[in-house]
Amino acid sequence: MKRSTKVKSVIIIFFTIIVVVIVGRFLMGMYFQKKFSKRPPPGIIVTQVMKYEFSEKVESFGTAIPNKTKSFRIKKENLIRELELKDYVKKGDVIAELIDGKLVAPFEGVLGKRGLSENVLDSVNSIIITLDDTSIIFSDIKIPEKFAPFIKKNLPVSAKFSGNKDKIYRGKVKDVSSRINADTRSLLIRVKIDNPSFELIPGSLLEVVVNFNQRFSLAIPDTSVILEGNKIYVYKVSDENIAQKTEINIGIRNNGYIEIISGLSESDLVVAEGLKKVRANSKIKPIIK
Repeated sequence: MKRSTKVKSVIIIFFTIIVVVIVGRFLMGMYFQKKFSKRPPPGIIVTQVMKYEFSEKVESFGTAIPNKTKSFRIKKENLIRELELKDYVKKGDVIAELIDGKLVAPFEGVLGKRGLSENVLDSVNSIIITLDDTSIIFSDIKIPEKFAPFIKKNLPVSAKFSGNKDKIYRGKVKDVSSRINADTRSLLIRVKIDNPSFELIPGSLLEVVVNFNQRFSLAIPDTSVILEGNKIYVYKVSDENIAQKTEINIGIRNNGYIEIISGLSESDLVVAEGLKKVRANSKIKPIIK
């Protein structure tokens, strides 16, 4: 009996130790889980839904035409002294002194020679001088007929040319043709472009953009958008700083912003950057952009 009692005691002690170890490990796991699960929510850049100007665009190409232009043919035998042209003249400035009088600029502009070699344009006996007023540049461009209902006078335009692709020149639509060209199925319009620094040169090829259907709409940065199949979502931030996955409908894009048709209201907060750090219905620490 004593031996069996000893065996029973050993077995009880053994299982008691096992239970204590299991319970201890469980309690320690609960402690550390509770301790380390209290990590602060991630700091995420957010932004407000705001109003932004959007417009649709149509692009075309045209040739730069000066505001005014005039050519002068001067016979070399009629010159009092060798011709020295200024780069720029004002109205009334003397262009050349001739035997039969002075050649005076009828308007201000840029002077240049039309023929530079001795065998071009009768330059053996005469010189052809051009005077161009390039403070304003015009260009005639063709617009596909599907855009014809939207093209009106005074619509804003922007232009670039290959000589300085980083600069944008501003202007507007000056005239619109009254009919569609049946051969090209296009509408001819003339645009007027400001050129105060005389950087646009007559004859250069211009890349012209006409903006139409301008409006102010709700907008968010394009970095806020999540694409899933045919649906578009954003993380909308609640008053409790919970990121709620919200479906939206969008319009056009413009300079890094997306037009919001439905799904958001003005002044709503949405996640702007760091989408991969966010989980639906999780708490975040908003950082206002």
